[in-house]
Amino acid sequence: MNVRPDFSKNANMAETAPAFLSVWDMHSYYGESYIVQGISFNVHEGEILALLGRNGAGKTTTLRSIARMDDPQVNHGEIWLDHQPLHTMKSHDAARVGLGLVPEDRCIIPGLTVEENLKLAQIAPPIGWSIERLYDLFPRLGERRNQEGVTLSGGEQQMLSIARALARDIKVLLLDEPYEGLAPVIVDEIEKTLRHIKEQGMTTILVEQNAVRALQLADRAIILDTGSIVFDGSAAEVLENAELRAEYLAI
Repeated sequence: MNVRPDFSKNANMAETAPAFLSVWDMHSYYGESYIVQGISFNVHEGEILALLGRNGAGKTTTLRSIARMDDPQVNHGEIWLDHQPLHTMKSHDAARVGLGLVPEDRCIIPGLTVEENLKLAQIAPPIGWSIERLYDLFPRLGERRNQEGVTLSGGEQQMLSIARALARDIKVLLLDEPYEGLAPVIVDEIEKTLRHIKEQGMTTILVEQNAVRALQLADRAIILDTGSIVFDGSAAEVLENAELRAEYLAI
């Protein structure tokens, strides 16, 4: 009889350093569909965590649950960010205390220029990310500051969506498929930017189908399978483990 390999080393275990973001026993539903089935994990400040798995594994649901979006419905569990209980908050309150979700569809606001999209999101006065600092981070946006945001290329819209999240001086950046549909040269540019903001201390959770690119960027990886964590460990370990990649990532 075939025995399913156990890749759960380090899964759901508290690390020695204090967690910056903690998810404990989270269960999430879309209607009657039970998607996220009691997952627990920690993310440390300044870390990039790759959240991986096949389609339907629960990755986007996990991000949206952490961000306290109206969908999905979180029926049980706790989510803490820097000692604040996100699980008691609505999405707008979670955003105010430091969560920035960049959804797959980017949600650029029609009728507003690049700069207007950024100013609408920015707290006043900005603490860390002024408009000019964002233009230094994304020079293409500075060049197109007066252009309507929805007329940008796909890669430029992704840059604007990330910049708009940073404009709120967030503590944790949640990225859902940031490389989707983008040319490799644009992916390289966005990856370089994510490395740079990590150097500035940003904590990031990255959901990405391009698992190899995500693992090359990340410090740690969590792999989901049918709503449960099957691996929680270093990104390097996943890159080095062909059996694990084949079993759960099809690479």
